[in-house]
Amino acid sequence: MDYASFLHLTATEVGLSAIALVLLLVTAWTGAKAARGITIAAVAALFGALIFTVSLPNGGVPAEAFGGLIRADGFAMFAKSLIYLATIACLIVAPRYFESRGGFRGEYAVLMVFNAVGMGIMVSAVDLMALYVGLELSSLSSYVLASFARKDEKSSEAGLKYFILGGLASGIILYGMSLVYGFSGTTSYDGIRAAFTVDFSTGAMFGVVFVLAGLAFKVAAVPFHMWTPDVYEGAPTPVTAFFASAPKVAAVAMLVRMATGPFGGQVEAWQQIVIFAALASIVVGALGAIGQNNLKRLLAYSSINNVGFILIGLAAATAEGVSGVMVYLFIYVFMTIGSFVALLMLRDGNGQALATFDDISGLSTTSAALA
Repeated sequence: MDYASFLHLTATEVGLSAIALVLLLVTAWTGAKAARGITIAAVAALFGALIFTVSLPNGGVPAEAFGGLIRADGFAMFAKSLIYLATIACLIVAPRYFESRGGFRGEYAVLMVFNAVGMGIMVSAVDLMALYVGLELSSLSSYVLASFARKDEKSSEAGLKYFILGGLASGIILYGMSLVYGFSGTTSYDGIRAAFTVDFSTGAMFGVVFVLAGLAFKVAAVPFHMWTPDVYEGAPTPVTAFFASAPKVAAVAMLVRMATGPFGGQVEAWQQIVIFAALASIVVGALGAIGQNNLKRLLAYSSINNVGFILIGLAAATAEGVSGVMVYLFIYVFMTIGSFVALLMLRDGNGQALATFDDISGLSTTSAALA
C-alpha cells in the first residue's frame, strides 16, 4: 500500500484533525482568553484546507484511499469546498455574537473544525463503516454546538432534542446498514451494488429504506423534519446558520452518493420514497412558514422547503439531476448564510437582537438598507 498517496488524498481531514486537537489543548490551557486567536487559527486552517481541496493535482479524477474506504473525486471536492466555505463564514460571525451574550469560548471553533472533518469524511466515504464514522463525528459535534449557550434554556433544550432525535436517526441508519451488510456480505459501495444487482431481496429493500429514512432526518426532509424548527430557534444564531448550510451540504451529498452508488441499481426501490419526501417537504415547508412569527423558525421551514426542491433532482435518478442538485446547493449555501448574517445584524436601539416579525416592524424606516 502506498500510504503516502493515501495521506495526500486525505490530507485535509488528517491536517484539520491534528490542528483541532492542538487547538483543543490550547483552549484547555488558556480558557476564554485565547478564544479569538483560536477562532482565527481555525479559519486559517479551514481556508488552507479549502485551497488544498480545490488544487488537488488529480484534478478531481477519482482515486481511492485506505482500501476503498475513501474516494477523492470531483463530487467530493465540490461538496467539501462548500462545507469549508460555510464553516469559515459561521466562524467569522460567531465572536461578536457570543461576546455580546456573556463570553466567547475557544471550544466553539474546535467543535466546528471537528464537524468539518466529519462532514469531509461523509462526502468522501465509499464504504458504510467510513460513512458512519464521519456521520457520528459530525453529529456529536453538532449536539454540543446546539447547546453551546449553556445559560440559555432554549439552547439547552435544542441540544437535548437534537441529541435524542439525532441518536434515534443514527440508530435507524445503523440498523439499515446492518441489513444491507447482511444481505450483500460487504460494506463497500461497489460491492453492495454488485450484490444487489444479482439478488435484491425483500430484506435488502428494508435495509435500503431504513438507511434512506435515517438520512432523511439528517437533511430535515418530511416526515423527519420535526426537530428542525425547535433546534433552529433554540441554538445560537451562528450555530443555526451552520446547521442550515454546511451539514445540509454534507447530508445531501451523502444521500446522493448512497442513492446513485450502492443503491443505484435499485432506483425503483427508493425513487417513489424520495418523490414523496420531496413533494411533502415543499408543501410542509411552504405552509409551515406562513404561521411563524419567530424569524429563525421561519428560516427553518424555508430550509425544509428547499430540501424538497433538492430532492427533486435526486428523484430524477440521472446525472443531470445530480448536477442540478449540486448547483442548487451552491446557491442555497450562499443564500442561507446571507439570510442569517442579516438576522445577526438586526438590533434595536439598545443593541438587543431582534428575533420576531413584531420586533422588526418598521424596519424599512429605521434601517432601509437592511430591510
